[in-house]
Amino acid sequence: MGIVGFVLLILVVALVLWFFGAYNGLVQMRQQVENAWSQIDVQLKRRHDLIPNLVEAVKGYLSHERQTLENVIKARQQAVDATNIKDKMQAENFLTQTLRSLFAVSERYPDLKANHNVMALQEELTSTENRISFARQFYNEQTMRLNTTVESVPTNVVAGMTGFNKAEFFEVDDAAHRQAPPVKF
Repeated sequence: MGIVGFVLLILVVALVLWFFGAYNGLVQMRQQVENAWSQIDVQLKRRHDLIPNLVEAVKGYLSHERQTLENVIKARQQAVDATNIKDKMQAENFLTQTLRSLFAVSERYPDLKANHNVMALQEELTSTENRISFARQFYNEQTMRLNTTVESVPTNVVAGMTGFNKAEFFEVDDAAHRQAPPVKF
């Protein structure tokens, strides 16, 4: 084994070490994406637990707004029943829409708006919505890191050989949600 053999051996060892490093980096990023999704899941569970309490508190006041309440309950159930990330994203976007309509209805009824239980539940739900928003942002940041690495040279070779795929971003489906609400005085 001469100098050429020794140099080739060093190159092969360096390549193998780089391959393992790249693979381990991809594994770590995938775990971060999964962790970020689980953080969203925690907040969604909190949201799903709060909604029945809010609906019960509002029911007595809004018997004639039955459709709004039924839509919230239906949207919550769809969100709970969703099994994969894409379905959960769509169901959660629908649930957000129905909650907005419930809040809009409650704004029209001063007695309901002043009810301590309803106010406390709305505050908890608003806080949870903010947490969900931050968790979605973190998830999308982790997804971007993974997707960039999966598509970048030379780690795309390792990703392709070992079955790493891009993750899905959490996106707003309805274009109307992307627009700022009008402010009227």
